[in-house]
Amino acid sequence: MEQNHTKRQIKVTRNSLFEQGYLDEQFTQLEDLQDDANPNFVEEIVTSFFSDSTRLIRNVETALENYPLDFCKLDDYMHQFMGSSSSIGAKKVRNECTQFQEYCKARNDDGCIRAFQRVKQEHATLKRKLEAYFQVSL
Repeated sequence: MEQNHTKRQIKVTRNSLFEQGYLDEQFTQLEDLQDDANPNFVEEIVTSFFSDSTRLIRNVETALENYPLDFCKLDDYMHQFMGSSSSIGAKKVRNECTQFQEYCKARNDDGCIRAFQRVKQEHATLKRKLEAYFQVSL
């Protein structure tokens, strides 16, 4: 009985991440790579993503403190962030990265700053939700 409840809770939690637009099919592809030989594969990849993306967030924060803004550098950082986000299926984070890059192309200081706040917000929300998901699925 308890095991069925846990399995149902895991499924509901996972499905909500897709329904709410936090994840896309790339996350499913990662799950397909997980097997008995590496049962924590997805969690390890996601943990690596959050480690790398935290470093990229710090880099962007530092670059946003320097005026005039170096839009090429900011775009490069966000390109890396977007690629990492795409690799784990972090759909909302990736979409916000795209918006940030649009502001970089337009050389819009305020737009970059606002978009970066949304990137960080979506990143933090996804991290919290995935941590809860992995905690339930243990």
